[in-house]
Amino acid sequence: MFAPMAAETLLRTQEVAALLRVHPKHVYRLLKKGLPARRVGGEWRFSSEDVLAWSGGREAAHQGEAGEAAEEGAPPSLVAANGDLAVLALLRLAARRGPPLIGLVQADVRAGADLLRDGAVLAAGAHAGGFPSHLGKERVARIHLMTREIGLAGRGARPPRLKDLERLQLASRPPTAGVRAHLDAALRREGLSPERVHQRALLLESHLEVVCAVTAGRAEVGLASRAWAERVGLAFRALAAEAYGLIVRARDLGDPRAVRLCEVAQGAEFRTEVGAIPGYDVAGAGDIRYDA
Repeated sequence: MFAPMAAETLLRTQEVAALLRVHPKHVYRLLKKGLPARRVGGEWRFSSEDVLAWSGGREAAHQGEAGEAAEEGAPPSLVAANGDLAVLALLRLAARRGPPLIGLVQADVRAGADLLRDGAVLAAGAHAGGFPSHLGKERVARIHLMTREIGLAGRGARPPRLKDLERLQLASRPPTAGVRAHLDAALRREGLSPERVHQRALLLESHLEVVCAVTAGRAEVGLASRAWAERVGLAFRALAAEAYGLIVRARDLGDPRAVRLCEVAQGAEFRTEVGAIPGYDVAGAGDIRYDA
């Protein structure tokens, strides 16, 4: 008499990821490529025999590699952001892991969102007040990086006060830059006109350009992050704190390049390095968030 055949043990997504040595999110991309699976309740289940037969040992070595070339139609390996120190650290640490290398395109919040909507970049920098739920009809998600302080940077022991800005040379940002909204709101609370304050202002493209202008004496005060102000030795007066992160198309979250950014942001090296920069709080770095 034959013993009954044991019921096949089906693998969960996490177990398949370990079997193929890929990130769990990559398993869903493999499903689109024909990875055998079946639905059990509301979840996918996999036969280890089918998975190994389908991969033939090649899928883990090729598709799961971080260096896999972007699929046809995928956005370029670029991040559109304003050169925030945390973004620079993220891309540098990601590059240490080898390909795919991800580059930086200088852009403010509005320009970055436009590039992301048009499929010209993989991700775009965004911060509180500028976290969209959709770009056009495309659902977007946010990779949280940190919370940062924004304010006024100046030479000397103390930076100028808001009420002094009408008579001083200001290095500011264009109206399309998200940080400009913090300054304009603070001025209005003080009964001052943002338009009048900006009549003679230098409108610069990044925090780095702002603090360089102040340091070089081309401006007496600048609008920048505490991180950049203290990096070049300027005094700082805080105006606001805001969450900052990268927005990506939700359907690109499984892209190995997006996975790389999440993994680096969640890593101890990023949190230690960026968390030590004045004006940054890295709690929750690497979390995926969907904004309303």
